[in-house]
Amino acid sequence: MARKSARALWTAHLTNGSSSAGRIHSTSSKKKTSSIIHPRGSRAIIIGIDPSLRGTGLAVIDARCEPPQLLGSLTVKIGPSHKAFECLGKIADAVEKMAKQYGATEAAIEETIYVQNFRTAQAMGASRGAALSVLARLGLSVHEYAPKRIKMSVAGHGSAAKEQVGQMIKSVLGLKQILPLDESDAAAVALCHHYTKRD
Repeated sequence: MARKSARALWTAHLTNGSSSAGRIHSTSSKKKTSSIIHPRGSRAIIIGIDPSLRGTGLAVIDARCEPPQLLGSLTVKIGPSHKAFECLGKIADAVEKMAKQYGATEAAIEETIYVQNFRTAQAMGASRGAALSVLARLGLSVHEYAPKRIKMSVAGHGSAAKEQVGQMIKSVLGLKQILPLDESDAAAVALCHHYTKRD
């Protein structure tokens, strides 16, 4: 009797909860469909920025295709004869020109890193500000990533050397030669965003 009673109770539970079970299954299906429609990664034209007062690296990748393609890159080299405010103007001009030239819709920039030297920190913050102000004015979606996270996403570990990052960028983007270090760093920032963002 006890077995029959338990079986009867279980049968009744399944019968009464069948519609509920159907809803759970339906929700699960929707989640699977959603993950297919919205894959991990940004599918956009992304401008990556590695900020520096005297040598800002810029790179634009087309992440709408697989593998992503490098559309263009540039190092904004500014000599010591230029004053700091002149450097900021040149950085802003270069960011605006590249973003417009390649039709960038999203931007990725390296976060401020901790440095003991106040002047270095000030210069880094100023160059970031020059780039960010232009991106905001252009209406681009801006995303910031820590240096270790960028290296991890591209080279597999957060302490990778610049040369290792450059080699990986060459391989991933199918380039014939390694980019200048500042430009490969900028491309790494853009790729980090491509790999990380969930649309």
